[in-house]
Amino acid sequence: MIKFDFNTMVDSFIDKDNFNNLMSRKDEVYSKFSEAYMTGWTKPIEVDELNEILRVRDEVLEHSECLVVIGIGGSFLGSYAVEKMLSPYFNNYNFEVIYAGTTLSSKYMDELLEYLRGVDFTVNVISKSGTTMETKITYELIKELMKEKYNDSEIKERIIVTTDKEKGLLREEVNEVGYESFIIEDDIGGRYSIVTPAHLFPLAFNIDLDKFIEGIHDGKDLINEAYMYSVVRRMMFDNGKVVENFVAYEQNMYYFTEWLKQLFGESEGKEGMGCFPVSSIHTRDLHSLGQFIQEGNKIIFETFFKVEKSNLVNYKNSDLHSINNIVLDSVEAAHFKGNVPCNLITIDEVNEYNIGKLMYFFMMSAAFSSLLFEVDPFNQPGVEVYKQEVRDNLKLD
Repeated sequence: MIKFDFNTMVDSFIDKDNFNNLMSRKDEVYSKFSEAYMTGWTKPIEVDELNEILRVRDEVLEHSECLVVIGIGGSFLGSYAVEKMLSPYFNNYNFEVIYAGTTLSSKYMDELLEYLRGVDFTVNVISKSGTTMETKITYELIKELMKEKYNDSEIKERIIVTTDKEKGLLREEVNEVGYESFIIEDDIGGRYSIVTPAHLFPLAFNIDLDKFIEGIHDGKDLINEAYMYSVVRRMMFDNGKVVENFVAYEQNMYYFTEWLKQLFGESEGKEGMGCFPVSSIHTRDLHSLGQFIQEGNKIIFETFFKVEKSNLVNYKNSDLHSINNIVLDSVEAAHFKGNVPCNLITIDEVNEYNIGKLMYFFMMSAAFSSLLFEVDPFNQPGVEVYKQEVRDNLKLD
């Protein structure tokens, strides 16, 4: 169960004429969305594709102690966020999944390679083009280690590629060597790819995929709520509230807020438009950022995530989770009094179904919100600027 409150602590910041104008554009935005090319993520997940994911997973379990997922940005944030939300804080995996390819730190890489020398592992490299720098470097370094540990036949069964259907360096390698491979369709971009094998395959090792996919499917029912949230975000921007702070009170939701930051930052942040996404994990960040949010520059609005049910830990005449939620309610009220608008999204518990549904809601919201900002939700031309600068300055064969 998911509940949305975009009214109680937002209404006083809403210009009614602007609100009515934006709401009147609903059919226009829906039409533009339905006509967009990069909306393959709205299609149902095929049963055959899911069965193939489970088949390959079972083969990996037969010969490996862990899976090394090599990807960055949209190729890892979604599955990593879901796994972190659903895993225990300690002894936190049934089958170990390591997410690599997200850094150029030599210390990290040296320690990763040393760790992998002592375990049997399979690699899942994820990139549409195969040229993403961090992914390419990590993949090549780990392949060199695999050549020390395994023969050619073993390497062939221990590399799984998720990439474009027909083109790119990784597809060429698949065609040449014969690795197992999954496809990311042309009409699905990285930050919207939670419904593809790029995320479903790594998740298959530790979560209930059926419930997660059911939630994604039912997320389509939240289309009107997604549009309302998009309208509120556009109105916040028009009101000078240009920073959205995603606030969670569970530490294991940190990477979910990281996923949200990419989703909205890359979708909206073009042509001088969009709300800048940031995040806070409370109560920790109340002791570092709380002062600024309460009394600092009033450019912020917030979206709080509240979880109704959690583990029972008794403390005096109450329980710790109730105390956590009382703090949430109190902070929201205090920030509202401090001229900070606050949205509230409540889920009854953190589980596969709710997470899938919520992620689909936010993907719709990011697309609608971008269209209200009159920008393309599915491209990221600004990213190519820094990539070209790096290519011009980094001379690698």
